[in-house]
Amino acid sequence: MSRIQTMLQLSGRNYAPARLASATLLVIDAQEEYRSGVLALPGLEGALQEITALLAAARQAGTPVVHVHHLGISGGLFDPQALRGQIMPEAAPLPGETVIAKRLPNSFSGTDLHEQLQQLGRVDLIVCGFMTHSSVSTTVRAAKDHGYRCTLVDRACATRDLPAGTDQVISALQVHQVEMTALADNFAVCVPDCRTLLAQGD
Repeated sequence: MSRIQTMLQLSGRNYAPARLASATLLVIDAQEEYRSGVLALPGLEGALQEITALLAAARQAGTPVVHVHHLGISGGLFDPQALRGQIMPEAAPLPGETVIAKRLPNSFSGTDLHEQLQQLGRVDLIVCGFMTHSSVSTTVRAAKDHGYRCTLVDRACATRDLPAGTDQVISALQVHQVEMTALADNFAVCVPDCRTLLAQGD
């Protein structure tokens, strides 16, 4: 029996993972809410280590970095006036790096992300951040509509346990794996980690 192919392969539109030298690194919602807030993620620390490795590699290579920062509501999730709404120090933007403030899961919705990316002039995006099934997924799907090619770094993304019905829970790992598989079918190329990405060379 032949191996099942992705939609990207079947359509002839599959592509190789992005290289740092010709891509933009997009870091989505690396905020304290996911470390110490009510949305604390079980896989946060490992993913954050991968994100910091990607940031270091991108900066060394001169790769443009764009940070997406979710703006919540005062007293609630991602409170912009509280610690929980702030970008984690490990992933904080450096002077000159672009920061996009959003209020919806899709980083393109109601923002100038597309215009900022157009100014950078790169069609390839290397994407990481939180949460896999929410802001990462909706942004990657929208990126295809805008003509971008996304490379997702698996271990640099994480999500949370989700309720299923009244008495069941789908684990964060399951949610993450299913969402990454779905995105790899028709919306992105997925690589395991930063090391794999860097092994391609520049």
